[in-house]
Amino acid sequence: MVPTTALGKSGIPVPILGFGSAPVAGLYQKIDDEAAVEVIRAALAQGVTLFDTAPLYGAGRAETLVGRALAGVPRERYLISTKVGRVLNAEGGTGFDYSRDGVLRSLEGSLQRLQTDRVDILHIHDPDNHQAQALAQALPALVELREQGVIRAVGAGMNQWQALAQFARGGGFDCFLLAGRYTLLEQGSLDFLDLCHAQGIGILLGGVFNTGILATGAVADAKHNYRAASPEVLQRTAALEADCAAHGVALNAAAMHFAKAHPAVATLVIGMASVDEVRRNVAALHADIPPAFWADLRARGAVDPKAPLPSI
Repeated sequence: MVPTTALGKSGIPVPILGFGSAPVAGLYQKIDDEAAVEVIRAALAQGVTLFDTAPLYGAGRAETLVGRALAGVPRERYLISTKVGRVLNAEGGTGFDYSRDGVLRSLEGSLQRLQTDRVDILHIHDPDNHQAQALAQALPALVELREQGVIRAVGAGMNQWQALAQFARGGGFDCFLLAGRYTLLEQGSLDFLDLCHAQGIGILLGGVFNTGILATGAVADAKHNYRAASPEVLQRTAALEADCAAHGVALNAAAMHFAKAHPAVATLVIGMASVDEVRRNVAALHADIPPAFWADLRARGAVDPKAPLPSI
């Protein structure tokens, strides 16, 4: 099973491992509905009780699948995190709308697809080029929804930390979903994570495998940040694999344990597209990694010297 921790100042108990639903909606390859539902239910059975989704994922398909898989399950047994701002349009595609009305319409559609009357965490989704409207209109709407009990926590989800740092300083947020910017290969967001910890803002951390390479290793077709890995990234990953081999540690386990060691991080949101992936990730979460492994990484400068490390 998966242990829980508090999501920052919100106090919401969240599992350390959360389920990212974009892959079951077809992010990387087509998965039929029955198989997708089986994966979601397998995650719940393993104690992965937080399901992160969004209208953007599969143009509503991810939310529909999560709702179908969890239908009939007592609502208190799971948590839902979804998003507003990247909205569905009449043509079946997606667009941007961070207005108050857009937020409320988006949430209404999400609740219908999820077959529930509330969500636990609601994020403003990818407001990179819409920050003014997101803060002026979307954020107050989410705060109001929190006060009404429709949601329990107000968040924002982005693939960059710089804008989130500005959001953190402005107040109003309980949590952030940061994807891909704090991993064994990249720690440039350390100051941001420290800021969030100081302010009691919980972090849901996505992309801890950098879209693949920290799970697959430096294989020929390894992906890094959605693209083919560069020679430099392949070399760095191969060095990490050598460290892992020297201590009998799996690379995916090292990536997960490193990411969750920062005290601001409450949950690792990992996309899973098969029952086997669910089992592997839960097993990696419970892997026993010797302190000497982390000491060796630090000694050779493989990670930022300020990065918190497990058991050190």
